Amino acid sequence: MLLSLLLSGCASVYVDNGVPEVPSAQFAKPARAQPVQVFFEFQTKGAPNGRASELVRGRVVNQVKDSGLFSTVVEQADPGAGLLSITINNVPLSDDAFTKGFVTGLTFGLAGTQVSDGYVCTARYTPPGGGSAVVKTARHAIHTTVGASGAPQNATKAESVGDAVFTMSRQVVSQLLNELSRDPAFAGR
Repeated sequence: MLLSLLLSGCASVYVDNGVPEVPSAQFAKPARAQPVQVFFEFQTKGAPNGRASELVRGRVVNQVKDSGLFSTVVEQADPGAGLLSITINNVPLSDDAFTKGFVTGLTFGLAGTQVSDGYVCTARYTPPGGGSAVVKTARHAIHTTVGASGAPQNATKAESVGDAVFTMSRQVVSQLLNELSRDPAFAGR
C-alpha cells in the first residue's frame, strides 16, 4: 500500500536540516598531505546494499578528492597509502513504518503519516604504514511524508528520493571529513 502511494506521487521527501554541509575550505588542511585509498559502502540495517553503494560511491570518492586532505585518492589497493573507510548505514528511526503506511493507505491519505530514516555514517582512517585508527561518526535523517501529513519541521524538501540521498550523504560526509581534519591524531601523522 505504501509503495503504491510512493509511486503515485503522494509522498514528499525532506532532508533534515540538523547536519549542514561543511565546505572543504573550512577543513583544517594537513601540513603534508598523504595518499589515501578510499573504501565506501552503503548499508541497510548493517547489511551491504550494493545498489545504493554503486549509486553513491562516485560522489563520496569525489568529495574525498575535493577535500584537500590527501595528496592522492585511489580506490584500488596502494601499499603506500593510508586507508579511509566510509560507511553510511540506513537504520530505521521509527519501528512501525509498515503500520503507519497501511493506515494511511486505508484512509486514502487522509490520515497522513511521516516516516523517518536514520543514517549513521562512520569514517575510519588508518595512516600509511598502519598505526592507530581515527574513527568519526555522524548521524543524519531523511523524512518522508505520505498523505495529508504536513512538512516536517527543520527539514528541506528534496526533488526526489535520489536527490535526498545525495544531499544527505554529501552533508554527513562533509561533517566527518571536517572532524577528521581537526583531530590531532590525523594532523600529527
